Amino acid sequence: MTENELSRIVFNAALKVHQHLGPGLLESAYEACLFYELCKSGLFIRKQDALPLIYEEIKLDAGYRVDLLIENKLIVEVKAVESLNDIHLAQVLTYLKLSGCKLGMLINFNVTLIKNGIKRIANHL
Repeated sequence: MTENELSRIVFNAALKVHQHLGPGLLESAYEACLFYELCKSGLFIRKQDALPLIYEEIKLDAGYRVDLLIENKLIVEVKAVESLNDIHLAQVLTYLKLSGCKLGMLINFNVTLIKNGIKRIANHL
């Protein structure tokens, strides 16, 4: 399955979660519900997966954790903030570079319309 196909599945799952819960909850609640919804699709998903930082010849366990890693291809970062800003986009782009993944999704559930809270971020290796 391609990254684009996976992102479509994630978008639809996020839409379902948002329609059911609405805005105003904690990030952890949305992440858990999105994880549950995506698991029902039969995809291989890792939640809060450790992402090591490799600097020159050393590997550091710096405590970076990806919210959701879908099929080892797509990174999903879940937020519940007033608005997304450049640092959120930079975080996903950094995770993409560290993981070697090509596509990430930044999803802010604290919006009236979920389509306004979803950003796709591409890693142009």
